[in-house]
Amino acid sequence: MMTCLCDAFFDDVARATHEVLESLGIEVIVPESQTCCGQPAFNGGDWASARQVIRHTLNVFQGDCPIIVPSGSCAAMSFHGALLAHEKETDLPQVQAFGARTWEICDFLRNGLGIESWEGRLDARVAIHSSCHSRGTGTPEAIRTLVGSIAGVTLLDFTQPEQCCGFGGTFSVTFPHISGSMGRLKIDSVRATHPDLLVSGDMSCLMHLNGLAEKQGSPLPVKHAIQVLRDARVTPVTVQ
Repeated sequence: MMTCLCDAFFDDVARATHEVLESLGIEVIVPESQTCCGQPAFNGGDWASARQVIRHTLNVFQGDCPIIVPSGSCAAMSFHGALLAHEKETDLPQVQAFGARTWEICDFLRNGLGIESWEGRLDARVAIHSSCHSRGTGTPEAIRTLVGSIAGVTLLDFTQPEQCCGFGGTFSVTFPHISGSMGRLKIDSVRATHPDLLVSGDMSCLMHLNGLAEKQGSPLPVKHAIQVLRDARVTPVTVQ
């Protein structure tokens, strides 16, 4: 499931997901008729539209293959939001099975496939932002384990690491000033550690934080965790 943000802004995250999975000998299927996980409509209170989108997703991803998502946010929506499509008792097994088959990509690599370390090299000081939607899942520790195992990486600890970046999807539109203030607090905490790279498992957080940093005239180098894994394995790099 390549998500709306991959489609609109982060196509290389989708490419990196595909390349990493194939490098592990996994056959990757990308259904062309997929659209959205339904989260924007759900967060906006339009549950009828969210239910319609989720039902479409359930139909597109029928079967028993793992559903891999390069987004903690979209994965969380798929874990739980599919229950919105449940109207009859006969629907429940399908929606529960869909949620059980869904994995955020790094969670899948670490806890689904059992990968404990990652080959390659990246000479960089890395700060990792754990998104709100990945709380309570295997994603945050999976990212730290995999990225931290790359030769040359130094993981940095900053204050309030689990504090929200302020994006929150439609929250950033409805409450832009609060959203911006939260984001700037997060940026200040990250910058205090002098990182070479800010890494996350959620593109929306990276987009929000880097957008605010660019407005301050000092953009943050950001990468999705799966891009880091792909790049370190394929071409060892040094972040300048």
